[in-house]
Amino acid sequence: MSPSLSDLEAARSRLLQQFLALGDFRPGTISSSPRRCGKPNCQCARPDGAGHPQFRLLRKVKGRSVSESFPTPAALRKAAQQVTEFHRFQALSAELTSLNEEICRLRPLESSEEGWSEEEKKRLRLFIKKLHAKSKRFSK
Repeated sequence: MSPSLSDLEAARSRLLQQFLALGDFRPGTISSSPRRCGKPNCQCARPDGAGHPQFRLLRKVKGRSVSESFPTPAALRKAAQQVTEFHRFQALSAELTSLNEEICRLRPLESSEEGWSEEEKKRLRLFIKKLHAKSKRFSK
């Protein structure tokens, strides 16, 4: 049996409360790559030396990849927590969208026997035309 409209609305309210509990977040992924420090006597200077791990935050800004290094372990931990919180935000957003789609599907239509007026048709055509123009502009 599928849930009722009131059950779904209550679930949406509980989900929205979880959004309020989100902490600081930012997009990206944390990665590690080896680097050499340049000291001649360091273990990383040997030909088979693995190097020191350098942790970075990778993210996209206006379609370009941006990388940020961390000066301290505390800065790395803070960024890792913020990225984890962002992934939680994405999961909550996906769940909210799914829940709202179900609510929209179950919500009854307003009873109206009349069809579209000429003015409504005109406004709708203009809206669709503008919407298509915007989508073409952003797809370039």
